Amino acid sequence: MITIHHHPDSTFARRVAMVMIEKNTPHEKVLVDMAARAHRSPAYLALNPYGRVPTLVEDDFVLYESTAILDYLEARFPAPPLVPVDARGRARVAMHMKLCDLQLARQAGTIIFPRRFLSPARWNHDAMALAKAEIETHLAILDPQLSGRSYLVADAYSLADLCYTPFLQFLPLMEITPTPAVAAWAARLLQRPSASRTAPAR
Repeated sequence: MITIHHHPDSTFARRVAMVMIEKNTPHEKVLVDMAARAHRSPAYLALNPYGRVPTLVEDDFVLYESTAILDYLEARFPAPPLVPVDARGRARVAMHMKLCDLQLARQAGTIIFPRRFLSPARWNHDAMALAKAEIETHLAILDPQLSGRSYLVADAYSLADLCYTPFLQFLPLMEITPTPAVAAWAARLLQRPSASRTAPAR
């Protein structure tokens, strides 16, 4: 049985929860109480030395970092497929997953975490403004790739789209107004059952 160590406020853990729903994969969940610093406990650090979520455990196999977990689950449970069958399509999905983490996820964290959990007096406004500008640039690059299409790769829902979903949820919180193509894509992704069932409480 696969066990997922997670926290419901984690955008990265949400990715794994979503793929489990998309693939209807049996698993157990273990809540990591990050407010109580359970992610820094010796027991948890023995699983994930970085002290982050999610972490996947299956028998004696331990895996952390969300995109690696998504790739493993795709290989382990190939139906329904969330990557194309052809080499170029797979490469494009891998490219978009990497770009999501490099050009959106890191920057979004700079804005989302303080806006969700810190008082405005503790915000780093300069860093948040820079992150917002970088996200807007990235979404502008995505816009023509989404124009006239429903999804990023081969016009089919894939791990590439799934990776973006938890961050697209927070575009209003980040005060980012997406282009029409990006807005339509975001709305489409957020309407999927895997997204609605894993939406954070705050």
